[in-house]
Amino acid sequence: MTKAKDEKTVSDQAEKKKFSRRDFLTVGGAAIAGSAIAVYAPQKAEALPQEEYAPSTRYLVYDSKNCAGCYGCMIACSLVHEGEVNLSLSRIQVHRAVLEEYPLDIQIKVCRQCPTPLCVENCPTGACHISAENGNIRMIDAEKCIGCKTCIESCPVIPHRPVWNHNTGKATKCDLCTNTPYYNKKGGVNGAQACVEACPANALKVVTELPGQTDISGYDRNLQPPRKAAPGFPSAAPKAKSESEG
Repeated sequence: MTKAKDEKTVSDQAEKKKFSRRDFLTVGGAAIAGSAIAVYAPQKAEALPQEEYAPSTRYLVYDSKNCAGCYGCMIACSLVHEGEVNLSLSRIQVHRAVLEEYPLDIQIKVCRQCPTPLCVENCPTGACHISAENGNIRMIDAEKCIGCKTCIESCPVIPHRPVWNHNTGKATKCDLCTNTPYYNKKGGVNGAQACVEACPANALKVVTELPGQTDISGYDRNLQPPRKAAPGFPSAAPKAKSESEG
């Protein structure tokens, strides 16, 4: 009798303990899951107003059809900025597409001075910024740059326009020759640009109006002056005499 009672008591305790553990796991798991849902449930995102940026006052455009592919602009760029001839440090890039036919066999890559510059928007330190004192051009402050390459990864065009300087471990970008310690002329928006002056084919030019942004045609344009008639040749063919004029 006592033995049977003891066995029943142990059984009841075990059953109670089993249900208590199950209940704990069930309730506890539900509570944890509920907390997780509360924490990780996506909130309804509100549309943030897009920040407006002051437009650049100058843009570098090019004429790829008249480019000779001599790399003179790249040499000039690396010289005036870095003091050495190093094509990988040039902030303008000329690519030879050897498998393409004219006029796609030579392609010029310039900084677009984007109306909404993602390089500026995503830079964590403010190194990539809009310089109001330099005509709102998009520049990189070398002292603030930490070499995170965010501007390079953010650039929407291929190849990216910010250039990695392997000597300094920082990013650089076309500044229209604003900071050119090795240039014998004043650069910047109101000065000269080394690439433009070095080009023997007149395939580069700085303009004030914003180029079209839908494709490259806004930047790749005909920069050649209209051809003049050769001396000694009439500007128009003479009119043929009619039969009445005999």
